[in-house]
Amino acid sequence: MDTYVTVVGNAASDVRVQMTQSGVTLARFRMAVSPRRFDRDSGQWVSGDASFYTVQCWRGLAENVTSSIDKGDPLVVTGRLRVREWEREGRWWTVTEIDAVSVGHDLARGVAEFRRVGRPARLSVVEGSAATVQAGEQEALAIGLVAESDEEAEAA
Repeated sequence: MDTYVTVVGNAASDVRVQMTQSGVTLARFRMAVSPRRFDRDSGQWVSGDASFYTVQCWRGLAENVTSSIDKGDPLVVTGRLRVREWEREGRWWTVTEIDAVSVGHDLARGVAEFRRVGRPARLSVVEGSAATVQAGEQEALAIGLVAESDEEAEAA
């Protein structure tokens, strides 16, 4: 069973992007999360110890994060929490990762301007066209790519 978390913090590194061997886009960045509390004695806000996470984004989210996130940006990240431990040369290492399903700027700490990206063409069954072929009792339907019109994209 997966553990989903939502963390609020800052991008602690620049986004690094790469392609997997199968051609899938992967983007990674480090995120710092520091609890803050108001100290009544001093009358100031104080930060607690920071926690750091490696955030991984795949496919379209990776492409959008690469174009949108800079080091230091205040963020809200939701995703699957993974903790990996291993031993190397007698020393134990621990990495805490978030496999992100959503990444956005924290609007409690600033403003952002959203730009919708164009949707890729989608598969659609082409019925009643010349491409429909009868094969015995089975009917084969042609599959075609249908690009959305500007009105459909704006309505979505």
